[in-house]
Amino acid sequence: MTGIAILTDSTANLPLEWIEQYNIHVIPLKIHWEDSTYLDGVDMKPNEFYPQLSKSRTIPTTSQPALQDFLDAYEHLAEVSSGIAVILISSGISGTVVSAQSAACQFSRVPVEVIDTRATSVAQALIVLAAAQAAAQGKSLQEVCRTANAVAEDIHVFFAVDTLKYLHQGGRIGGASRFLGTALDLKPILYFTPDGKLNALERVRTKKGALERLVALVEENANGQPLHIGVVHAGAPEMAQTVYEEITRRFKCEEAFVSELSPVIGVHVGPGLIGVSFYPGNTFIKGD
Repeated sequence: MTGIAILTDSTANLPLEWIEQYNIHVIPLKIHWEDSTYLDGVDMKPNEFYPQLSKSRTIPTTSQPALQDFLDAYEHLAEVSSGIAVILISSGISGTVVSAQSAACQFSRVPVEVIDTRATSVAQALIVLAAAQAAAQGKSLQEVCRTANAVAEDIHVFFAVDTLKYLHQGGRIGGASRFLGTALDLKPILYFTPDGKLNALERVRTKKGALERLVALVEENANGQPLHIGVVHAGAPEMAQTVYEEITRRFKCEEAFVSELSPVIGVHVGPGLIGVSFYPGNTFIKGD
């Protein structure tokens, strides 16, 4: 046995170097597009997905991993670990947590703890990274989960979408539905509520204004603390780089990276999204 294993899902879209450094295991969600099914991040990569989505006449659908997928992953990880921390996409927008919990109830070889991040994408990635670092330090399963939950409690997620069409069609629009039917040039800024559902914060008139507002939201919520922060985009790397450079120029960042939104999440928000997720550097002091 070699300590605590970390299992997450593909919507975190972790940087490859994190996966390799911390031996993080990833279970993919699925994309169903016309007559084909793709494993998120395996058969369908972001750089392939967004150009196709922009031109497609149909919008794909998605599905969570099956209970058996989790059981298979637990069996594999039980061979090399004394416990498994499973850190997943928000139960407010996906049934993935339910599948993982159902599998955990049927599994007894090693302890399994399922954590609902109440977020996804770069927020989930930051939570996974904190947990993986705790596991690498030899922390117990309870300590690893406490770290993940502390970050999940403190994390902020804001993102601007080009259109609400994809969220509306996919049934995950939540409180953002009040912005449906507004002028096309208005860019909604959305966020995750404390229970992990999507809600609307405000509307901004232009994409440039939306990017500026995202940076302002970081400042309003940073409280002068050094930050762990991720910037995410859906087929818009130049805009993401602009936001990243502005954030790293204006704030002290203990961790900062840019990631592309996983195709499974891209199905529901469409191309052109820009988002930020961050938590303050004093989280671990409060969480210990």
